[in-house]
Amino acid sequence: MRLKVLACEVLTREICYLVAHSPHVIDLTFTKKDGHDLAECLRQEIQREIDGANDEGYDAILLGYGLCGNATVELKARGIPLVIPRAHDCCTLFLGSRLKFKELFGDNPSQPFSSLGYMERGDQYSHSPALRKILGLDRTYEDYVLQYGEENAKYIMETLSLTLDLTEHQQKVVYIEIPETHQPGAEEEFRQKAAADGKEFVQIRGDLSLLRNLLHGQWNEEDFLVVPPGETIVGVYDWDTICRATRIEEKNDENLDS
Repeated sequence: MRLKVLACEVLTREICYLVAHSPHVIDLTFTKKDGHDLAECLRQEIQREIDGANDEGYDAILLGYGLCGNATVELKARGIPLVIPRAHDCCTLFLGSRLKFKELFGDNPSQPFSSLGYMERGDQYSHSPALRKILGLDRTYEDYVLQYGEENAKYIMETLSLTLDLTEHQQKVVYIEIPETHQPGAEEEFRQKAAADGKEFVQIRGDLSLLRNLLHGQWNEEDFLVVPPGETIVGVYDWDTICRATRIEEKNDENLDS
């Protein structure tokens, strides 16, 4: 297959490593690390790349992102399928699965984390996910009533239990070490930065399985969403499905006047 990859630059080392071992022909485009801080701008940038690749003969366009603060929500596949991991953000991509992410961060979804790629680009050495917002933990009961109705709103509030105290989790930072892209001295540099900020250093081992399957064309439904041409990515905001595809008809002036 001939594939186009659009991904965040924090994944540059890992993606380049995997591309070298992929059986497919792959072209790469990376976006800036902090693009998700302005989700709408990042979405527009990615959509432009998608649209520009439409006539290049690719079999699929692979997205090296998660929901990423809703930056990938509303992205539309044109004439080429889009493939996106079922992930909230790049932390899942570094860990290798959404199940591993839930296991390690399920009780503290805003836990700051980092990796070699994140630390070496830009000024910030760690990332605080916007997952609390993505999962709807910052929304009010009235917000849910408007969107889902009163009965469903009550159920959602009970399920989410909006009493999560994140203060403790902000006192430590997690460094995800990827064995395949390990660089001597990186761990110690991160440890020193964390100590200078008065934060506890925690190191965990990452896994390239999810990214490897993405780049090798092994897109099982459990881990990946394949968006057919003409359909759009929609956020589900749970721990399992995370996102889905739907067909949203674009309105034109005649429809608006009718």
